[in-house]
Amino acid sequence: MTTVTIKRLGHLGDGIADGPVYVPAALPGEVVSGTLVGDHLRDPKIDTPSGHRVKPPCQHAKSCGGCQLQHAADAFVSDWKRDVVRQALAAHGIAIDLPAPITSPPQSRRRATFSVRRTKKGALAGFHMKASDTIIAVTNCQLVHPDLTAALPMVEALGMLGASRKGEMSVRLTRTDTGLDVAVSGGKPMDIDLHQALAGLAREYDLARISWEGEIALQRRAPVLRIGPADVTVPPGAFLQATQHGETALITAVVQALTGAKRIVDLFSGCGTFALPLAQNAMVHAVEGDRDMTNALDQAWRNTAGLKRITHEPRDLFRNPVLAEDLVRFDAAVIDPPRAGAGAQVAELAQARIPRIAHVSCNPATFARDCATLIRAGYSLDWVRVVDQFRWSTHVELVALLRLDG
Repeated sequence: MTTVTIKRLGHLGDGIADGPVYVPAALPGEVVSGTLVGDHLRDPKIDTPSGHRVKPPCQHAKSCGGCQLQHAADAFVSDWKRDVVRQALAAHGIAIDLPAPITSPPQSRRRATFSVRRTKKGALAGFHMKASDTIIAVTNCQLVHPDLTAALPMVEALGMLGASRKGEMSVRLTRTDTGLDVAVSGGKPMDIDLHQALAGLAREYDLARISWEGEIALQRRAPVLRIGPADVTVPPGAFLQATQHGETALITAVVQALTGAKRIVDLFSGCGTFALPLAQNAMVHAVEGDRDMTNALDQAWRNTAGLKRITHEPRDLFRNPVLAEDLVRFDAAVIDPPRAGAGAQVAELAQARIPRIAHVSCNPATFARDCATLIRAGYSLDWVRVVDQFRWSTHVELVALLRLDG
């Protein structure tokens, strides 16, 4: 038996003691004992609990791998996520005051990917157990919207129709304003019999759309989401903000950052999360690598009265960033790259010297790296806001305003 004292929380949510020794579900200051296997403490027992430890709100918290931090008080998690951003910036010599994170409420996730396997008696759908391929049903999940939890019987029925006997199928559900949008991967090849069976299932559960391996299998209604002033028909697999609450917080911050701008470039625009609200007061050029998403944005813009012009361009911004010579015609930019950040595109932004940049990020480390590039080019970091859409997880999102000095 080994006893350790937890010194800090790691980026994956494990407690870390000297060594280092990693302890799942442990908090700083706790004394924990267990069996040391390599650098991990197995079957840990909390001998001295932290004052920040709470009873997890979800009955599945100990077994489900969907959440990492339900055992910690909300205030502790909020402070920890703010400190993750602070440390990432400090690693590049950047210091700034950070307000408390804006955290989405429980049961507000509007999209989730469930796993489903066929069993001897039917099918089982849910999330994976921690560090396991075993699926557990999450009948009262505190993370996703109740409409998604209520759809688990439908996912199981879908598994009976489309999953192989030995394989696992993934079913991504998105709650839209017109019903559930269902996207399946890992299922059987589509044929006439399966298509007919899916049509019956869609009617029974009143689904808006079913996509199969990236292709639309059937659509009873267009899956529509309200984004700012517009209704957007989202393509299968489109990137969306995880919660309506978090999306609203990000949009509010970006619009505030770029108020007064007349010509804005929106880099990694998706379906128009920021382009559509910004177009209420400015002309916007949206750039996105996925042509289906730029087409969805264009259709939404054309069907919404009162917006200024939005132009769009399908473009791989990693391999082919918009060059500085083409960026100089804009007086503001918003950039929302994937987790890898956007080093090449940020370098072009720095060279173009656009007066204001609203930077949205889901990775504090790459944000801090790209932010440092802009600061070296003469920008100042006005403010940063942490937006926690992924409640009880280790993920951190943020939005920041960088302004060109002088």
